[in-house]
Amino acid sequence: MNRDLVVAVLRAGNQFNEELNQFVKVFGISLPQFNVLRILRGQKGEPANLSTINERMIHKMSNTTRLVDKLIEKALVQRRICAQNRRKIEIFITDAGLSLLKEIDHQLDQKEKQLTKQLNEKEKEKLIALLSSLI
Repeated sequence: MNRDLVVAVLRAGNQFNEELNQFVKVFGISLPQFNVLRILRGQKGEPANLSTINERMIHKMSNTTRLVDKLIEKALVQRRICAQNRRKIEIFITDAGLSLLKEIDHQLDQKEKQLTKQLNEKEKEKLIALLSSLI
């Protein structure tokens, strides 16, 4: 039974991951890059550092620096040296990054509805509670 549960959770998670990866690819970013952009938008104009971003990532990874570098190349985020502490690097989302997220938001809502359409609202709430109790 435990193995069946773990396999079912892994398969569902993998299916969601694949679908969402394909979804954001249309916008020229990867799912981890999308995650970084959402984390930075959640900062509401305040800077984040690499450690903060890595802590909040859905998929923890050691290449957060590379993700940020790719987003800088695309002008979706920018990196600045902190004026008060020159050893501290601050990362901000740009207006272009915010615009991209705004463009993605509505379509993402539709994609998420499609991915979870087999469940009613009560089932969704219960599943969220059950999965949340595992982490």
